Amino acid sequence: QVQLVESGGGSVQAGGSLRLSCAASGYTYSRSCMGWFRQAPGKEREGVAVIYTARGWTAYADSVKGRFTVSQDNAKDTLLLQMNSLKPEDTAMYYCAAARSNYYSDCADRLSTNDMNYWGKGTLVTISS
Repeated sequence: QVQLVESGGGSVQAGGSLRLSCAASGYTYSRSCMGWFRQAPGKEREGVAVIYTARGWTAYADSVKGRFTVSQDNAKDTLLLQMNSLKPEDTAMYYCAAARSNYYSDCADRLSTNDMNYWGKGTLVTISS
């Protein structure tokens, strides 16, 4: 079993930055693919960024490329999302998620399929214009 707890959400003005954290516990191989997903009011959940933890290889949604960076702190079992140049359209509930992936390509595919096995409860990010 894997447990995921997000933190770091909040309210900032457009152009600002936030850093989200996800504390992970449980069997490491069950979270060989980890990522951030978000759901804005009235919209479907979408993938933001994923990381294939064995290699540190990443994949991003086009809407956040160049602005967001996903990383992992292995010593602390923590997944991070650094968000810069935030826009009002980034407003959403952000979820940390994990899945078992044997290959990077499988992990990258999950960015669009949202097919993850474990989910946190989310942290709210609000960007004002």
